[in-house]
Parts: sequence; C-alpha cells; structure tokens
Amino acid sequence: MTNPQDTQTPPPGCPAHAARLYGPDFRRQPTETYQRIRRDHGQVAPVLLEGDITAWFVLGYREIRHVLSDVETFGRDPRRWNGWDSVPPDWPLMPWVAYSPMMSFTEGEEHHLRATAVSDVLATIDPFMLRGSCERFADQLIDKFATIGKADLVFDYIHSVPALAMAEVFGLSDDEAGLAALAEGLTSSFVSGEDAIAGQQRAAAHVAELVKAKREAPGPDLTSRFILSTPDLTEEQHVADVMLLMAAALPTTAYWIGNTLRLMLTDARFAASLTGNRRSTGEAMNEVLWADSPVQNLIGRYATRDTALGGRLIRTGDLVVLGLAAANADPLLWPAAPVGYGGNHSHVAFSVGEYGCPVGGPETARIIAETAIEVLLDRVPDLTLAVAPDELRWSDPFWYRSLESLPVTFTPTAATGG
Repeated sequence: MTNPQDTQTPPPGCPAHAARLYGPDFRRQPTETYQRIRRDHGQVAPVLLEGDITAWFVLGYREIRHVLSDVETFGRDPRRWNGWDSVPPDWPLMPWVAYSPMMSFTEGEEHHLRATAVSDVLATIDPFMLRGSCERFADQLIDKFATIGKADLVFDYIHSVPALAMAEVFGLSDDEAGLAALAEGLTSSFVSGEDAIAGQQRAAAHVAELVKAKREAPGPDLTSRFILSTPDLTEEQHVADVMLLMAAALPTTAYWIGNTLRLMLTDARFAASLTGNRRSTGEAMNEVLWADSPVQNLIGRYATRDTALGGRLIRTGDLVVLGLAAANADPLLWPAAPVGYGGNHSHVAFSVGEYGCPVGGPETARIIAETAIEVLLDRVPDLTLAVAPDELRWSDPFWYRSLESLPVTFTPTAATGG
C-alpha cells in the first residue's frame, strides 16, 4: 500500500512508517493515538492492526462519509482482502472479519433484501412496551444493591439491563446462566485477546439453539418474525443474522449506558444543582456519541479497484478500517472555539449509509439506554463516583470504548419490592 506521492524507502505503507492500533499506548490513550496519527499521516493513514497486519485507517469525517456512501468502490465482502496471506488463523480480530453468511458481508440486491427484512422486523418492536420492560428490569437490578449504598455499575447494572431487554425482544429463555453465557461470549468476541474466537463460537452455539427452536415453534418475538419473513434464508444464514443483530445491540447499548453515566458523574454540567436542574440525559447521550463513542472502529471495507482517498492510493483488495471515533473528532468538522454538540446528530457513531445500523436499531438502543440511565438517577439521585476519574480503567479500545468498572457510592435506599 503506497502513496504515489511518496518516494522514500521504505514506503509509508510499510511497518516502519505505520502507526499501531494496538498495544499499551493505544489502550491507555486511544484518543491521543488518533490525534497523533492524523498529525503525522493525515486523514487517511497506513496503520498496523494486532499482529502487525497492514491496513488503511480513515480518520477524516468527509473521507469516512465518502467510503460509506461509495459501495461500488469500497465493498463489504472480506474475501476481496489482499492481505489474508499474512493473517494467522488465531488472529484476535478474526471473529468479525472472516467471511461468514451474515448479512453484513453481502452486497448488492442480496444485501438490500436482507437489510430491509431486518429493518421491517425492528419496526415491529413496540417502544412503549420496551420502555416499560426496561423500567422493570432496571428496578429489579437496582433493588439488589439499593440498600447497600455502593455498587460497581459495570458488573451490577450496565450490561444487565440491555441483556435482559435483548432476551425479551429476541425470545430467549429467562435462564440467567444461559443469558449470561451468551452475553459473555458476544463481549469476549470483541476483545482483542486469545478468547475472541472461542467467545464468538460460544455465543454462536446459543444463537443456533434459539434459531432452531424458533424455526420449529415460532413465537411473538423478533427472532421468530425475522425467520418467518425470510423463508428463503437457510438456517445458517438465520443464525448469522440473528447473532449479528445481538452483537450490534448488546455491547453497543451497554457501553453507551456506561460512557454516559461516566460523563454525568464526572462533568459538572450534568450534575444536579440545588434546584434539581441539570442537563438532560439525552444531551449527555448525544455528547457521548460524538466525543466518547461506544463504537470506535469498524473493519471494514475492501477496495474493488485502485482509487484515491485522502491523497492516498488505495490498491484493489486493500483493507480500509473506518475510524468512527476519530472521524467524529475531526478538527475540520468543529471550530477552534469550544462548542456544544446540542441537537447535532450528524455523527457517524452508528455508521451511515447502506451498511449502517438498520432502520430502528439506534432508536431501540436509545430507548434501552435512556431508560436505564433515567431510572438509576431517579432511584439513587446522589450517585457519586467512588474513585478519582483518572483511576477508571478502560478495556481494549479497538472495537469499542468501554469501562472495565464504574464503582459508585450513594445513600442507601429501600428496595421497591417489584
């Protein structure tokens, strides 16, 4: 991968010049890493992924929008990638990069039909019933720690509300152990570690059982509605698409909740004043999508032909990584003076275009996240971070931006008994 304007040896696409999107520095300071890459390489940069796998990293907001809209030049089928020969079979990013029969790897008319089917079934979710269910789940979870006066919200709350909502929406059984195992497998599959591939396989086994059961005996749930609306898909394709929906729903929503709560606990603009006035949960959630996006990067797109992007020559088959968080922070997008995000929803936190989140997906996630946050703040209004903000630790930031823990204290309150 070389830039025709660059003549130095070795070329900037080689490891000697590429920035690393992994390692301790990246894990500690991903935002600073993105800033440094932009400063040193521009809006499209050569990078090394885990294992020193070469790729192009798109940091520019305008460039991201171009890639996402030009599906003819930047395809989605990973079998086009010209770098597979250098990828080891145990590559920790493999679970969501290797080709499988899931909808996100399809193209053209097939993708349109399957994406439309997903959007149609998401539209059948009743937002009022979903909000009511999430309120019930939130109260039940808060009851478990309300009388104690302290909690680690990551372990006690943040993941559990969307997991319980997902179980109800998809028609999963209420077996806590099975649900926890499915959620753990999905989460592990997005962590760049040794367990990523095994984690996805564990999750896939649970989803396969669910799809098999719903194909045999449909119920009033999203999984059944999707299966019934796509009779031409194979069971393998149904499993792949349902798992993709779960993977898009659970981690993203949980991390949206966690990052928003962290913002509201550490930024005085969102703290309750003596008059009870504070900036709204919705404002905090929108700011997180801009400045602390749960989804950081996406793999990816694969050039179908030689093309230019951000002053770089992208060769046929090159891998393009979408830096969603970096693009949202593009200095060309924002003036130098401090400015609020207000009602600006033009971020790319959920991607955009033909391969963005299906219609209805972000709204479903918003309902779950907003309800979880508001119920918690209503039940324990004096919620206080139990450690200094700079003591908080973050998980591997390649796919997602997520807290490892969020310890809090508050005045003990009575359980609702619900």
